[in-house]
Amino acid sequence: MALPLAFLFTSPGPVLVEIGPITIRWYGLLIATAVLIGVSLSQYLAKRRQVNPDLLSDLSIWLVIGAIPAARIYYVLFQWSDYAQHPERIIAIWQGGIAIHGAIIGGTIAALIFAKLKRVPFWQLADLVAPSLILGQAIGRWGNFFNSEAFGRPTNLPWKLYIPIERRPPDLASFEYFHPTFLYESIWDLMVFALLITLFFRSLAGKPRLKVGTLFMVYLAAYSLGRLWIEGLRTDSLMLGPLRIAQVVSLTGITLGLAGLAWLYVRKRPLPDVVSSAKDTE
Repeated sequence: MALPLAFLFTSPGPVLVEIGPITIRWYGLLIATAVLIGVSLSQYLAKRRQVNPDLLSDLSIWLVIGAIPAARIYYVLFQWSDYAQHPERIIAIWQGGIAIHGAIIGGTIAALIFAKLKRVPFWQLADLVAPSLILGQAIGRWGNFFNSEAFGRPTNLPWKLYIPIERRPPDLASFEYFHPTFLYESIWDLMVFALLITLFFRSLAGKPRLKVGTLFMVYLAAYSLGRLWIEGLRTDSLMLGPLRIAQVVSLTGITLGLAGLAWLYVRKRPLPDVVSSAKDTE
């Protein structure tokens, strides 16, 4: 008899391998993989834009330093009632608990400082990083699978996800299967990545030639749109009173992304396109 599809979504646990005192966790491995792939991709895209790829290599260090601590701080602040009782867990990032919105904020601040110091256009850098960022998010979401976290409401759909009882919310302890929201977001992120890459390579051929900032604005609006509805399924949302913080931030992201695109194209601001401006960053 065929196994139910649900068995395909049963986490083997957070630990990949233990070698003496050394523990390698899936979460850390996936983050490291996402960073390495993201740096390689952004350097490749930079070459295609005639931008010095070493610039993106240097920027990646700034992004990691800015994004990962900010992602953790963001998460801890909105779960402070828990962490205040167990302050030793604040730095235990390997156990999960980082917020992509915090990473985006921290990474953006780091990129702004980097661009200022290097005297290069920030929006050019943002366009080159955007595809790598969303691909990294698609990869990183699988860390939630191995940690049995960031899942949705109970469900009996064929692609349901089994959650161990110790990881279930107390009020849902009697349920075994939940929406695999990590999978929903990973798939959505891959679709956004495909959109950005398509726009990138079409712009190389001038069909159409995109203005600086376009790819990042599309990323901001498209990712936020998916996160908005996926967040509504989750059982562990960061809250501020009755509001789901991620939905509030997503609505803000959609607004800023669409407003940015309107500023670039509807109002037809006199900004250079990415091909001509790329030379300015060499």
